[in-house]
Amino acid sequence: MTKLSELKLELYAALSALGIMLLFGTIVYKFLEDWSWVQSFYFSVVTMTTVGYGDFVPTTEVSRLFTSFYILTGAAVAFTSLGIVGMRYLELREKKIVHHREKRLEKKINHDQNKY
Repeated sequence: MTKLSELKLELYAALSALGIMLLFGTIVYKFLEDWSWVQSFYFSVVTMTTVGYGDFVPTTEVSRLFTSFYILTGAAVAFTSLGIVGMRYLELREKKIVHHREKRLEKKINHDQNKY
């Protein structure tokens, strides 16, 4: 497997895990709390990112128990996934910068050699 294929697979896995957790939370809150789909998605995002505005709160024991586990697993998945995406982006930027520096250095060396 090539390096690019591994990178794409890793990014796909990270973003898929994030999407699945958001979808799972949205569905569970939709039915446990009888919120709209948008409210359920919003609460899932706010909970997973540990922002917790407090404008929506779980009202039943089951919802509170689910939320306790959802915060722990959701935050771990969210921050790990976003960390992987960020890390891979920075690696690609670094490679691009190094490549440009090498080309400039090569150009300078060729120019200096042609002067004499």
